[in-house]
Amino acid sequence: MKYTLLLLFIFLTSFHPPETNVFICGPTGAKKYHFNENCRGLSSCSHGVVKKTLKQAQGLGLTLCGWED
Repeated sequence: MKYTLLLLFIFLTSFHPPETNVFICGPTGAKKYHFNENCRGLSSCSHGVVKKTLKQAQGLGLTLCGWED
C-alpha cells in the first residue's frame, strides 16, 4: 500500500500540464492575443502572426481579443 501511494505521489507531482499557445500580430506592438490562428482579429495583420505561450502573452500585458470573448 505504501509503495502504491508513493508511486501515485511521484506521478502526480511530476505532471506538468502542456503550455497553451496563442497567436499575436508581429513580434512587437501587439495589444491582443488570439487562441485561433484564423481569428478575425488577425485578418488585417501585416507583420506576420507569431506563436507565443499564454503566459508570455499575458506577461507582455496583452489581453484576449474581443472576437474570442
